[in-house]
Amino acid sequence: MDKRDMLIKQFNQTQKQENKILNQKENALFKEKMKPALDKLQEKIPTKIRTGLDTAFYKGFMLVFEKGSPVIEKTYNKEKLEIDYDLNNYAVDKHSSKRHIKRMDRSSNQSKALNQSIAAVEGGVLGLLGIGLADIPIFLSVMVKTINEIALHYGYPYNTQEEKIFMLSIICGALSKGESQKMYSEKIDAIGRSIDSAFVLTYDLDEIMKETSTLLSTTLLTAKVIQGIPIVGILGGTVNPVIIHKLGKYAKVKYKKRFLQKKILEQQK
Repeated sequence: MDKRDMLIKQFNQTQKQENKILNQKENALFKEKMKPALDKLQEKIPTKIRTGLDTAFYKGFMLVFEKGSPVIEKTYNKEKLEIDYDLNNYAVDKHSSKRHIKRMDRSSNQSKALNQSIAAVEGGVLGLLGIGLADIPIFLSVMVKTINEIALHYGYPYNTQEEKIFMLSIICGALSKGESQKMYSEKIDAIGRSIDSAFVLTYDLDEIMKETSTLLSTTLLTAKVIQGIPIVGILGGTVNPVIIHKLGKYAKVKYKKRFLQKKILEQQK
């Protein structure tokens, strides 16, 4: 198998993984029993709390993006991850083996698992203390850390405005369902292609932050309200690692697809 065929095969396998995510059906028991109860609980939550949660997520993103990067980067060895990528990418260019792509995958999975554990501890401890809204910047930092590391494993930066838009769109895609998730999937792929082709993005970062904040607020509303109540707070805290798992899995697929698509295009030149 020549290099281009190997890359195309890897791309197709990654696309199948994404299709599995996009076509995942909601658990029947949850849909029948739990979802109606949660929907009723959400309906009873005052508008003031909903608005407050939207604002908390938006301000959290602003804080993480404007001041959080140096702090987040202290939690992993950025230089080592960049060197690891350079070595793996060089090997991919020189050989027709998928082995070095698999190395990127393993490293990405390890980062996801670690951040999932961090989210479990963070959500559980703060849940026991009865802290809901206050842990949002911490939780967002874990989300951003997860995506940052995955981006580095596949050779992508994350500090430019364009890459932040790509990152936020991945968060939206990971937390969406059904047709909305499929729409985000196409949008993410288009943004990635535009960035890699040096096209100017027409999206506004601030608007994307607000969009992502609203989606996060809607998705986590019940969990965050429960997490703000002592004793039962641990229940809401268990949601955090689940979100990180979904986010990490989805981000890995999207960055890997983007990497493989770039390598395939390089082979055509």
